[in-house]
Amino acid sequence: MTALHDSTPAAGAPGARSAGRGRRPLPHHALSRGTRQRIAADLGLLVIMASFVLPLLWLLFASVDEKPGMTVTPPGSLTLDNFSNVLTDEITFTPMLNSLLLCGSATLMTVVCAALAAYPLSRYRARFSRPYLLTILFTTCLPITAVMVPVYGLFVQTNLIDTMHGTSFFLATSQLPFAIWLMKNFMDGVPVALEEAAWTDGASWLQALVRVILPLMGPGFAVVTVYSFIMMWGNFFVPFMLIISPDQLPASVSIFTFFGNFGSIAYGELAAFSILYSTPVLLLYILISKRLGGGFTLGGAVKG
Repeated sequence: MTALHDSTPAAGAPGARSAGRGRRPLPHHALSRGTRQRIAADLGLLVIMASFVLPLLWLLFASVDEKPGMTVTPPGSLTLDNFSNVLTDEITFTPMLNSLLLCGSATLMTVVCAALAAYPLSRYRARFSRPYLLTILFTTCLPITAVMVPVYGLFVQTNLIDTMHGTSFFLATSQLPFAIWLMKNFMDGVPVALEEAAWTDGASWLQALVRVILPLMGPGFAVVTVYSFIMMWGNFFVPFMLIISPDQLPASVSIFTFFGNFGSIAYGELAAFSILYSTPVLLLYILISKRLGGGFTLGGAVKG
């Protein structure tokens, strides 16, 4: 019988030395490329989050601080005097009511006109549909300051200056192009077969739009409504130029009453008013958050 010999080279053999030179252990502290990229992305997200969180913390701390400043520090002594000082008809209630009337009516006009304008762009194919849509999108890039001088002159000639309805019309007009673009994209997601079925049952195009298309594109309609309202709610320049009477000024303009002369600023009252000013937008988002999260569930609506 032939004895079986171990084929593994000895420790001092040349093969063992060459195998040892070929394998070099990696250091345990080295990070892979994917890990470094993930850490860098996390750090970037933390910086972005801090840029949003720090101003909110300043609002919360300064609104209940007896002697607030510009730094983000916990309040030394808690007080509600800042809220009691701004909760008056002249400072808060009248400007907030003006903002609700101004932005609410402008939002209503915007979504109605956007739905009526987006319907033919979504359902009918014409030669100039795409150039028309690109023109609409281009108008959203125009700065409001570039058109405010001729608009102001037009409002003076037509006696619309210092009127709530005139300012509401202009706010709706300035927001309408982007609202049409959004509404058209959401309307494209509704199957045409559902609308044709409504036509077969004797519905007109307006009835099909109101009873079939708009209910099915509820999340998209909610997005357009919230976006339009938020953009108008925070608009300062338009009502500042077109409204003169102090009793008609919205909250976005009356907030500058907290900036006094010679650089003096009432930080506590400014923070308290800012929290109250942000409340309607938050409530609007909460009320329709379920619609925003519902998404489009049209996959099983059409058979075939």
